[in-house]
Amino acid sequence: MRSSLTSLLLFLSSTSCSSDGSSCGPDDAPAGPVHATASAVTLDYENLSSLSGNDCPDPAAPSGVISLSIEGMQMGGTGGRLTFCIPRPDLLDEGRALGSTAMMGEARVIDFSGMAGGCSFAYDSTMPPTGTMTATGICKNGTAKEGFALDISGTVTLKRTCGATIDSVAVMVSGKVAVTSRDNQ
Repeated sequence: MRSSLTSLLLFLSSTSCSSDGSSCGPDDAPAGPVHATASAVTLDYENLSSLSGNDCPDPAAPSGVISLSIEGMQMGGTGGRLTFCIPRPDLLDEGRALGSTAMMGEARVIDFSGMAGGCSFAYDSTMPPTGTMTATGICKNGTAKEGFALDISGTVTLKRTCGATIDSVAVMVSGKVAVTSRDNQ
């Protein structure tokens, strides 16, 4: 009987994620897309993956919490990408503000680029992004092999280059997508 109870407890601890009892993994979140839209502009990103690497550490993070990078590619093979750095992945299930610095554990926008309609787009870091990013099913600070679901909603300003014309465009970013972990591959 004791062996069965121990086995059950080990199984539950390996499948549960947090104190609320939620399970690890993206559930039914699709691989993409995350949409970035403005009038006459649509950029879609898919195949998001995460990797811990301490690229944007939060000095106030508890011991053992390592920052997490999340990357995705623009659909259609144009070479566009998006990259976020999460200083406090242990708080991502509570939601993090989109930002451009590590202030108060913001989800930092590092790169947001793409091609559409003959124009190139690149992240304009002079205009702070707004919005939130939240994870569900996130375990082991985003490094669990099951991955997690990422829900993002906000606005990011991109520099648009169309030939010799350069301007800025604010895109609405939205989507709930599965994120795979590269820590366990």
